[in-house]
Amino acid sequence: MRAAEEKRYVGYGEALAYGLAAGGKSFVTTPTQSGYLSLFFTKVFGLPAGAVSFMMLLSGLWDAVNDPLIGSVVDKTRTGYGKLRPWLIIMPLPFAVFTVLLFGGPSFMSGVSSVGVRIVYMYVSYILWELSFTLADVPFNGMTTAISPLPQDRTRAISFSTFISGIVAGASQTLLLSLMDASEKGVWNVGLKTVFLLIGVIAAIFGGGLFSLAGIFTKERVVQSARQPSIKDSFKVLLHNKPLLLIVLSNMLMSAGGLYNVFTTYYFAEVVQLNSLKLLIDIPGGAVGIGTYPFIPAIKRRFDNKQLMIIHFISKAAIGIVCFLAGMRHYASKAVAVPVLMLLNIVISIVNTVKNIITTEMIGDTIDYMELETGERNEGVSFAVSSFFSKITGSVSTAIATAVLPIIGLSYKTVNGRQVAVKGSKTDFYIWMFYVLVPQIVNALGVIPFFWYNLTGKKLADIRSQLAQRREQLVAEISEAEETS
Repeated sequence: MRAAEEKRYVGYGEALAYGLAAGGKSFVTTPTQSGYLSLFFTKVFGLPAGAVSFMMLLSGLWDAVNDPLIGSVVDKTRTGYGKLRPWLIIMPLPFAVFTVLLFGGPSFMSGVSSVGVRIVYMYVSYILWELSFTLADVPFNGMTTAISPLPQDRTRAISFSTFISGIVAGASQTLLLSLMDASEKGVWNVGLKTVFLLIGVIAAIFGGGLFSLAGIFTKERVVQSARQPSIKDSFKVLLHNKPLLLIVLSNMLMSAGGLYNVFTTYYFAEVVQLNSLKLLIDIPGGAVGIGTYPFIPAIKRRFDNKQLMIIHFISKAAIGIVCFLAGMRHYASKAVAVPVLMLLNIVISIVNTVKNIITTEMIGDTIDYMELETGERNEGVSFAVSSFFSKITGSVSTAIATAVLPIIGLSYKTVNGRQVAVKGSKTDFYIWMFYVLVPQIVNALGVIPFFWYNLTGKKLADIRSQLAQRREQLVAEISEAEETS
């Protein structure tokens, strides 16, 4: 057993390819984060906040049908390439095409005066983009468990993934915010419509190209059962996966903190009126986050994944309270806001770097747990349902945040062909509160399910040991059957 544990299936080249693919996905999805998307639809596309809010709710309902079914379809796939790789080979192209259609909407519909028609375009383009993203994202996440039966290989792939995706996401954000400021400050004589169309094209070509590396260079090494599970069987198994359900519940509660993304965007766009200032504020947090990676093995030796999740929630709530109070009287002052928000980002970056790795590991552990119990692996359904509940809760949070904008006094009017903000006397304070304090407090609710999570320590080690023996036996049985036939 010791020799087996020391063996490595995933080399650095394959881990790097998987990491670059994750970076490509992040390059595309960064402009679609809830904050940028809300700003894009209200300020750039010029659509009513109510219509955008309803669309976010509708997309959440769409996910309710879309994600679990796609996960089941992925789990039923059986090809010579595996069940995940075929999707990773096929989906980068449509994912890229729908990205251009989404962000090109204001340019493509510039001659259409009907608000209703433009709203329909928003709905259709976003739902199609979300569908293509799910078809790519579910098998990509599932690959973290199928790429190797060894936890150290999985950790390596996940670490490369989170590390590179963070860097590339930062590049995507830098490009977006710099071009937005160049447009709004008159440095570049083009409108925000052109900026977002250009972002869509670059994301499609560069991000989609990197993402395609996952289908080309990664391999599935965990042997799947020959029997294709039915959709009913997949969900039946899932309902008995208590550890996964606890993680899903935590993700739902945590995703309610999606208010943060929306009000972050509006804070820099409308309170300090300098989008690219966020890049300066993110520098220390990004550097510290990168510097956290070498310490993760030592951190994991000191704390198990459950303990690290609890630390994550408590730390974010505490720093949110401290930073809100520190800046509550001077939130519009760059001299005060910059250091306060740098501190906030540093703490969030440290705990999120660790959390992003261990959350994916924990879902993989729950899949191993159910494989031992049932003999079936359900990467597709497990990751799809996990992301589904996170996305639907995030959609509701984004919808609420967008609906709150006119309540706190923020709206837009057209002046000389541009959308200009109209604000009330306390609008800026409310944006600060919903940016710094409220999301961190709401996010802390995600700690509750982990008090019942027990897939740690000796129990987890025993599961991995038994699975290693079972997989060796399954490989031998398949080889014998092929020789007989």
